Amino acid sequence: QVQLVESGGGLVQAGGSLRLSCAASGRILRIAVMAWYRQAPGKQRELVATIPSDGGTNYADSVKGRFTISRDNAKNTVYLQMNSLKPEDTAVYYCYSNMADYSGSYKSYWGQGTQVTVSS
Repeated sequence: QVQLVESGGGLVQAGGSLRLSCAASGRILRIAVMAWYRQAPGKQRELVATIPSDGGTNYADSVKGRFTISRDNAKNTVYLQMNSLKPEDTAVYYCYSNMADYSGSYKSYWGQGTQVTVSS
């Protein structure tokens, strides 16, 4: 069974940093895009950053210059380094990936979410 497991959330003061990790496990044949989304209370889930298999990155305007997404293909892991955190970054952060299992079919997968709270 293919799954995504996140870690690294927590409570931090404004201006601080956190690093999120998300590891994919199971019978994975190939990983296409990996990404991070977030959902704040009362708001819709929004895209934070993406990184496809070729390594190119894309960021939401609200996090450009502060967040960095990266991936380790050997470990099937994606990271989100978050610097200069602001209270408005408070949300549940979700890992997302489009992966093919041994059947060859690509499917979308979500992690369970990890809470990030930034105090002012």
